[in-house]
Parts: sequence; structure tokens; C-alpha cells
Amino acid sequence: MNGVEQSNGRRSAGQLENNVLAVLWAADGELTAVQINERLPGGLAVTTVLTILSRLIAKRQVQRHRQGRSYVFAPVRDEAAYTADQMFSLLDRGSDRQAVLARFVSGLSEEDERLMKDLLQDREGR
Repeated sequence: MNGVEQSNGRRSAGQLENNVLAVLWAADGELTAVQINERLPGGLAVTTVLTILSRLIAKRQVQRHRQGRSYVFAPVRDEAAYTADQMFSLLDRGSDRQAVLARFVSGLSEEDERLMKDLLQDREGR
């Protein structure tokens, strides 16, 4: 088992949620469940996509509204905001914030380290 698929070959709910979010982030606008399903790999049933969308709505990661006779869906936040929230959540789980940040920084590539320094300098300049 590789963390993406369960031992029976099925994808985990978390992986399906990530796949749906990726489709929504890549879209130019709102999508119907059918449109989302057409862009997902693996030939899922539309009902499965609707179940995943319902979970994402409950988690306040996706919003929906009626358009004609069906619903359209869009992400609440862009991918960068979502990923940053995930990073903050992981950081908050550690008991030693300084150690976690130190390990994170020590693993940065030279390019990422330069980017981080630039971002911190820009923040100080405000």
C-alpha cells in the first residue's frame, strides 16, 4: 500500500478530495459535478464525485451554488492558501515549533532558501 491507494486498489477519500480540488484549481471557473468527473482519472461514478464534493463543502473547502437545473462548484481558497493552511496545521502539531522550523529550513534548496529570505525581507519592508 503506497498511501494513495488502499490494499484493495481503491483510492482513499483523502486522495479523491485532493484530486477534486486539483481539478477545481485548474479550472477557469466553476464546474458541475459532471465536468469535474470528466477531468478526473479513473472513471469514477458521478455519485462518488458528488459525495466527495459534499465532504469538501462540509470542510468549507468548496462552495456551490445553483446554476440552472444543476449546481456548480468552486474552491473556497486558491491552492497556495490551502497549502499554506496545511503547513500551519502541521507546524501546530509539533511540540517544539523551533525544532520543526529548523528542520524545515535545513531541508530547503538554495533556490528555496533565497526565495524565503526575499519573502521575509519584503515582509519587513512593509
